[in-house]
Amino acid sequence: MRVLVAEDARPLADILAEGLRDQGMAVDLAYDGLSAAAKLDLTAYGVVVLDRDLPGLHGDALCQMITEQPDRPMVLMLTAAGTVDDRVSGLTLGADDYLAKPFHFPELILRVHALGRRRPDARPRILRAAGVELDPLRRTAMRSGRRLDLSVKEFAVLEALMRATPGFLSAEQLLEEVWDENTDPFTNTVTVTIGRLRRKLGEPPVITTTPGIGYRIG
Repeated sequence: MRVLVAEDARPLADILAEGLRDQGMAVDLAYDGLSAAAKLDLTAYGVVVLDRDLPGLHGDALCQMITEQPDRPMVLMLTAAGTVDDRVSGLTLGADDYLAKPFHFPELILRVHALGRRRPDARPRILRAAGVELDPLRRTAMRSGRRLDLSVKEFAVLEALMRATPGFLSAEQLLEEVWDENTDPFTNTVTVTIGRLRRKLGEPPVITTTPGIGYRIG
């Protein structure tokens, strides 16, 4: 899942991004509202972790802009103001969830996962296809009862392919969904990761390739 963290406190933003990436998410960062708006124009995100008090363009205005998008991301609003009235006003702006600072990071992770599952195009929590069972929340993957020992990126690629089943994902789409904006678009990292994932999945092959189209499960 692709996530945008819009937070002007750089140390906190960097910690959030690192923690979410450790969960296999592709994370982009914006330290002000205008940068966040520009990234939202260019990239389709599943979830936006949005600080309410952003400089440049206030988080309230940005949240309203997001809710006007036809295929909009889910919004988790962060704020130092945690009263009931603050939560109500934030949700009224269109935020899908609201978390007051300071917060426990495991709770933020659970809320981001929950928002991802609430998207209209989201699949069930437990993904199953071609004898593979994947639980994104518990970070477990099995094939025919055998536990798979996957790296963070291997897990994220498998999750993306399973969510797209029975459709294909191109290398460019996988780069967009699993890696972040700092990844070289001409890298062969997708091919390498797919190769490692195939070996770990074992026989018979689970991931098929159609030249010029992409990869799929099945």
